[in-house]
Amino acid sequence: MVSPFVLWSVVAWLLVVACAWHFRSRTYATFRGITLGLQVLFASALFPRFHSVWPLFVYGHAAVFAQSLALIRPKMGGFAYRALVSIPGAFFGAGTLLSLPWVVLAAFGAHLPGVWLPYAVALLGVVQSLRSTEEHVQLVVADGEIVPELQRHSVLAAHSPIGVEARPLSIIQITDPHLGPFMSVARLLRICERAVERSPDLVLLTGDFLTMESQSDPELLARALAPLKALDGRCFACFGNHDHEAPDTVRSALERAGVTLLVDEARELETPAGPVQILGMDFVWRERKEHLARVSTAHPRKPGYLRIVLLHDPGAFRHLPEGEADLALSGHTHGGQVGLVSLGFKWTLMRVFVNAPDHGFWARGSDRLYVHRGTGHYGFPLRLGVPAEESMLFVHAGAR
Repeated sequence: MVSPFVLWSVVAWLLVVACAWHFRSRTYATFRGITLGLQVLFASALFPRFHSVWPLFVYGHAAVFAQSLALIRPKMGGFAYRALVSIPGAFFGAGTLLSLPWVVLAAFGAHLPGVWLPYAVALLGVVQSLRSTEEHVQLVVADGEIVPELQRHSVLAAHSPIGVEARPLSIIQITDPHLGPFMSVARLLRICERAVERSPDLVLLTGDFLTMESQSDPELLARALAPLKALDGRCFACFGNHDHEAPDTVRSALERAGVTLLVDEARELETPAGPVQILGMDFVWRERKEHLARVSTAHPRKPGYLRIVLLHDPGAFRHLPEGEADLALSGHTHGGQVGLVSLGFKWTLMRVFVNAPDHGFWARGSDRLYVHRGTGHYGFPLRLGVPAEESMLFVHAGAR
């Protein structure tokens, strides 16, 4: 006999998929059909082992479906909605996915102990997803060192002798804020306020500002970025992949905040650390090598200038013509999002599947790349072991 939990889960699954198909798109309906189908399958296997706390289990399960249904007509929810639906749904969905070993063994009649452990890990992920760490990162670029192939590169330890210019260029990078359930307008506004208070030479924003929820209201991002107006002339940005879903919204918000958007464009400016040339690359999916070469040729290096390339996706760094970036700044990966960085290790799950830089400092030839762990996140419901980042970068340049 089918239990009421399984029956109502299947009904909810059919309802969400049917509404998504009718009111949004077949693509979204297919996506939800797969993700919620796994949710139903896993949760149905786990439910009997949570009989003592079944109301909480049902609530979390229902929040996953409520969030999926709401995203058919996405809009930014207020604090109550995020606290009662979005965040519980992300927590429960992530915990249920992490329960895969328990579900598989249960299918063979074995009961792995500690079935609560995936949800405990997901709860830690919720805490980590709502916070970011402030760090000082010392980077040496344009030092004449040639690295034969793309690899991780060493940052300077605190108090290390630098042996290059005494006055480093200070940069705060903001990337992948993804206004949504875990990045409210108020949270991003505070991040921008802290950036202004630290008075860097430059604030560089490397894309992916929105989520489905925040695309519908053009005022949201404009309000969140408003503090950057105090650094007028020092803030520059490039597009990320998600920004092409609502380019006018992003463009308008950046303009109102005094941020110069560079779409395959360059700017030269004087800073307290010397002259800097900033080249902002647009995000493209295809023919990346040709695109990067074309834009680099159209905007050649200026002699004596430190050249910084804004390149949202670090996977494209290997296609950048050699010698074009004293320093490239990227985001996109959210630092790998799931890994052991919080424990002091560099490992992330992303590197198991994708051979591309995930976080930190990288080198290839004379070019250097810094991959920011991201201000927010998107996609997988939570960060796990990879904290969000609010670093101040100190860029020490050798001969220009």
